[in-house]
Amino acid sequence: MNKNGWICARVITLVGIMVGLDNFLPAATPDAQAESLNVKPGAWEMTMTTVASGMKLSPEISANMTAVQRAQMEQILKAHEGKPHTMTAPSCITKEDVSHDRIIKETEEEDDDPAQCKVKVISKSSSKLVIDQICPGPPPSTGHLTIEAKTPESIVATGDRTVQGSGKAHMDIKGKWLGASCAGVED
Repeated sequence: MNKNGWICARVITLVGIMVGLDNFLPAATPDAQAESLNVKPGAWEMTMTTVASGMKLSPEISANMTAVQRAQMEQILKAHEGKPHTMTAPSCITKEDVSHDRIIKETEEEDDDPAQCKVKVISKSSSKLVIDQICPGPPPSTGHLTIEAKTPESIVATGDRTVQGSGKAHMDIKGKWLGASCAGVED
């Protein structure tokens, strides 16, 4: 995965994960709840704000671009430097989407080569998941993600990512449950 595209690609991935967190149906056993965030499945509205700083193209990415593409990408990165970018999108979440194991596995597989990234679980409960991520790259990167189910109908998340030689990005996500039906919501 293009590490410099984290602002877009990682955010989309994490939005998907976050949306997934919101689909947990309180179910059968206390153990099931301990393995998932306590959020309702269905339609959710996710608002994500990202801020990037020091973002630049890595030599690996630059090598695969024409001079014009490189110049355009550098101009885009410069224009977004230090400026918050907010987007709101609806999403449909299933109870499987909020499984701690699934979230951790998807975070490990964010690198180009599946299972390259290593995830350390700092804490997990039915109301909060905190993880650190280390990806060997190239380029190497680290991340920290906290997801909280404030209520079964409300989540918040924060994430930070540092890509060696390519900058840093921070994101804040707020999600609110819209209803049990995902009719009209595209994934």
